[in-house]
Amino acid sequence: MNSDTKVAPAPSGDGCKECLAMDGWWLHLRRCLACGQIGCCDSSPSQHARGHWQESGHRQIMSYEPGESWYYDWEDNTMIDLPDITITPPLHHPLSQPAPGPAGKVPDDWEYLLN
Repeated sequence: MNSDTKVAPAPSGDGCKECLAMDGWWLHLRRCLACGQIGCCDSSPSQHARGHWQESGHRQIMSYEPGESWYYDWEDNTMIDLPDITITPPLHHPLSQPAPGPAGKVPDDWEYLLN
């Protein structure tokens, strides 16, 4: 690792911290590259990842979904390439966790409740 390489901190948990605290649910998860906060996506009812950016100013996120490896900049509203970043594992939520999730909290009519 050279001196220009950034290290993304470990994720804050397996799911959206705010959704879990309020007994809520999410469609997909996003991970803040500045602090590791896990939040729910813009299609989720509560949009906690966007709220985290608006409150913290941490503008770069990555997907926290298995099989996805993209990065996004909230401020520029663009997908970004980050060749000089080391991501502290894990790279996604546990494979046993469904999407939408968390298990047992997603309403039967969840598709009609998306943003």
